[in-house]
Amino acid sequence: MVSMIASLRGVLVAKSPNQAVIECAGVGYDVAISVATFSALPKEGAEARLHVFTKVAEDQLALFGFAELDEKRLFERLIGVSGIGPKLAITVLSGIASERLVTAIRGSDHASLVKLPGIGKKTAERIVLELKDKLDDLQGFSTSSSDSGPASLGAVADDALSALVNLGYARPIAQKAVEAAIAKDPAAKESFEALFRAAMGAIR
Repeated sequence: MVSMIASLRGVLVAKSPNQAVIECAGVGYDVAISVATFSALPKEGAEARLHVFTKVAEDQLALFGFAELDEKRLFERLIGVSGIGPKLAITVLSGIASERLVTAIRGSDHASLVKLPGIGKKTAERIVLELKDKLDDLQGFSTSSSDSGPASLGAVADDALSALVNLGYARPIAQKAVEAAIAKDPAAKESFEALFRAAMGAIR
């Protein structure tokens, strides 16, 4: 029987928007992470701690790490929905802020959910149906939580931010690029294509 790993604390050897390597007692653990967790991690070489979900499949052991316990709980809710595995759940959490995801589920906002990679209409409907009344214990993601990102700039800005995050850019970098593009040309936020291209140019 394989022991489940619930948390890791050690030296952060490497990190990228979807992966982190933490060395504990001489062993380096490869952990899949969301963009939100990537942004919360310290610099490489510093001590880091992650809440961990362990998936065992045949001869493979996969670890999924989270900076916040509520994000792990939300992840566990997502993989409990038919058709959503751990990899897709991490992708979803990278494509939208956890607070906005919880708000969308509670508000039956299928339109926002289907914009996420890998989430079709039927899957969005299942997510709302199965999770709408099962998120009350996620205190950190209450509907009153504020999001200081581009959400306040409108739906087009939200879509551009999600698209950049899905391409692998860290959320803080993508957010600054979107804000910079709008500041340079306010009219850009009226067109997804124009704003996305302008934001890409701001990153480069």
